[in-house]
Amino acid sequence: MTAPELDALRLLMLVAELGSIAQAAAVLGMAQPSASKRLSTVERRLGLVLIDRTRRGSALTPDGRVIVGWARRVLTELGGLLDGAAALRTRHEAGLRVAASMTPAEHLVPAWIGELKRANPGLDLGLVVTNSGQAAALARAGKVDVGFVESPGALPGLTSLRVAADRLVVVVSEAHPWARDRRPLTPAELAGTPLIVREPGSGTRETVDAALRRAGVGPVQPLLELGSASAVRNAVVAGAGPAVISELDVAESGLVTVPVDGVDFGRVLRAVWPEGRRQAGPAAELLALAVRRDLDPCPTS
Repeated sequence: MTAPELDALRLLMLVAELGSIAQAAAVLGMAQPSASKRLSTVERRLGLVLIDRTRRGSALTPDGRVIVGWARRVLTELGGLLDGAAALRTRHEAGLRVAASMTPAEHLVPAWIGELKRANPGLDLGLVVTNSGQAAALARAGKVDVGFVESPGALPGLTSLRVAADRLVVVVSEAHPWARDRRPLTPAELAGTPLIVREPGSGTRETVDAALRRAGVGPVQPLLELGSASAVRNAVVAGAGPAVISELDVAESGLVTVPVDGVDFGRVLRAVWPEGRRQAGPAAELLALAVRRDLDPCPTS
């Protein structure tokens, strides 16, 4: 028996969550015919019928639900393997080893390390892009020299330093009813609506849960869990549902922001490294660049 492709397993998981092959394909950025073909290939390779296809949508068969449970564990273990391998590779190859969660990795860290490289052309630098939980774990274990995280909680065993401020916003597609309703949401309305969210361990997920708890309405209800900011953004664009994302991710996305009364989604992005370690050399230079950008009222890219 030939093992299914990993992308096909991700597609099957999205069909389970969304009840639609077309919406699942849109989240992954593929055409519906290609998605249907991949799912048929998985069924043929496994010798099982995994999806009931009807005019009203697509739903998993009992066998399909079992396979999705196993697929979720496989993909989780694979993510850990890839993060660990990336950390080991940077440890062997780089003079400066950095890990960053999605928001700083996409919007802030490239400018910092670009400036550092211009000042130190011969510097070997490795960057692992992961979620906040993994970035903190890699820093705590000494597998990277510096981590950049979005997590709002305590970080035992680590020294932390503020490097930037960020704010999360509620976003929907232009076709969503919230896009036409100019009235701000209440905290209870937001907490009572299933949202597209990042996976556990993500700083964005932790920030949303913490903000809703402070507002007295409890943690978020997941509609769909996805492993990257771009996947969450694409799912919202595809009409899968609302989400709470960094305002840095909203520009040129075509998404509509929805105000919420009584919920503070502000957060601090932090650099972290093992407690008791004094930073020196390229690591200290990188931290100085990050802090200087945070203090600059008109930062340049």
